[in-house]
Amino acid sequence: MGTPRSRVLRSRWKSGPAIPLDDRVLVAVTDFTADGRGQSLAVALAGMRLRRTWPSTPGAVGMWLWADPLRRRSGSVSVWADERGLKEFTGRPDHARIVRAHRGRGELRSVRREFEEFDPDAVWAYALDLIAEEH
Repeated sequence: MGTPRSRVLRSRWKSGPAIPLDDRVLVAVTDFTADGRGQSLAVALAGMRLRRTWPSTPGAVGMWLWADPLRRRSGSVSVWADERGLKEFTGRPDHARIVRAHRGRGELRSVRREFEEFDPDAVWAYALDLIAEEH
């Protein structure tokens, strides 16, 4: 079955329109473990639809989607220029609809952390450590 790290699939980086002003970024890692396989697929597809909006999402520096299909887990690693962009995104009607549609159909974990400088390799390594944790 492989190690938790080796099972994680990752999308390509999708850039957003924002550029960090002082190189500091806010990273948000989400992790949804679905109750069933069908739910897992539905959540992953919803994430892919939201990803298409990324180039025009205010405050977004960029993002990766990730999945661990054998464990019915998927999520995102999003990078933000500031807290405001993240808050505006989570309040968007399309995001809120997805959250409501899947509420109670799995377990959601979300972690945020500021980085002093944006280094994609360091951000992904941090996120992968969280994703690979057994919880």
